[in-house]
Amino acid sequence: MMAIVPEIPSKPVLDIQVTTGEDVPEIFTRETGNGSLADDPSALPWTDCPVIDFSLLSASSAGDELRKLHSALVSWGCFQLINHGINDSLLDKVGEVSKGFFLLPSDERNKYSRTPNDPQGYGNDTILSQNVPHNWNDRLYLHVYPQDQRKLNLWPLTPPDFRGILHEYTMSVKGVNETIVKAMGRCLGLEDNSILDEYGEKTVMAARINFYPECPLPKLVRAARAHSDASAITILLQDKQVEGLQILKDDKWFKVPILPSALFVNVGDQIEIMSNGIFKGAVHRVVANSQRERLSIAMFCSPDSEKEIGPIKKLVNQSQPALYKSFKRYEEIFFRYHPKGERPILTMKI
Repeated sequence: MMAIVPEIPSKPVLDIQVTTGEDVPEIFTRETGNGSLADDPSALPWTDCPVIDFSLLSASSAGDELRKLHSALVSWGCFQLINHGINDSLLDKVGEVSKGFFLLPSDERNKYSRTPNDPQGYGNDTILSQNVPHNWNDRLYLHVYPQDQRKLNLWPLTPPDFRGILHEYTMSVKGVNETIVKAMGRCLGLEDNSILDEYGEKTVMAARINFYPECPLPKLVRAARAHSDASAITILLQDKQVEGLQILKDDKWFKVPILPSALFVNVGDQIEIMSNGIFKGAVHRVVANSQRERLSIAMFCSPDSEKEIGPIKKLVNQSQPALYKSFKRYEEIFFRYHPKGERPILTMKI
């Protein structure tokens, strides 16, 4: 079980009153290393990670699309997904009700506040070290699938259609996840269900709805510090108008463009481990904006927490030994190390 370490408390960003336009609280001081903002983020190059046509992945003639997907997974660890079958009206609705929650009065939002040592609920991320800066964002983090794992007391009743729309979006993303993971198996030369079988009896999904308020000094803070995800894959709905997501490749940062109606998909730690390092988990961060607020919705798709995960046996041989340990309950491992500013997957290397 995860050891309980006292977290460093912080109010939601929306509740922190910045008294001048020239300063931010010290707890938001920017990080150092390759996650820091040494340069003007607006001057960074754009990613050229592939755009994958979801409608082609299941076709008998999917060879070209699978080759593009394979290239994306081994080089970038991410891709833009188009023609995914989730209609624009649902994408708009889930964005609208999510933003509607963050625009509620503080007292109403705080009804759904998370408790210490439980990531679910509304508020800030867990922080376990004085040396780790807080992110300039508020989030609502919810387990959304299987349905019996939902803590409905943390699901907002306002906006009134929030619960129904989030459920509908969850089930749509679940189908997208299954098709992508089958295609990933084919990219590895495995059978369609090879990775899904590693998930165990059920896929586990969590939603992280991120709200990034305007920041008076965006170069001094991180909206989300550099990290990779605990998931197998993450399916992200970006803000329709405001950029901010950046990806690290070959020790250089790249801006991620907004592609209308697309979903942004990135490899998480668990797929990197299952693929024995063939597919790369995408290290990413979010920069703050001085003029506009920003919203994004990440759906983390992961194996059953009780299923032992490790490199897929068919990908391990004498010339390519296992690079990672096997484990259960990776989310616990993630929340043990990430809040201290450490990259959890590095603790799993053999």
